[in-house]
Amino acid sequence: MATGKTELVSILSEKTGSTNKQASQFIDAFLETVSEKLAAGERVQLIGFGTFMTRRSEARQGRNPGTGEKISIPAKTVPAFKPGRGLKDRVNGR
Repeated sequence: MATGKTELVSILSEKTGSTNKQASQFIDAFLETVSEKLAAGERVQLIGFGTFMTRRSEARQGRNPGTGEKISIPAKTVPAFKPGRGLKDRVNGR
């Protein structure tokens, strides 16, 4: 089951003793900052949690699954996340 923003705001406000509005503003500011850094080609590294980065996907030929027609897929930059050791350990119960 996925946790949505509303639930995340409630959990964060409870853990920090802040209001839901403050927690929501913090989450929005964090996401905006990470997005800006990635758009500028920078990495965001949180030691023990992981690294947000971008990866380049080169142009290639593909096929339209409905018609089988060949199509050109343009090169693009995609966001990526590499989990850190602390996050991996936590997820695996270590």
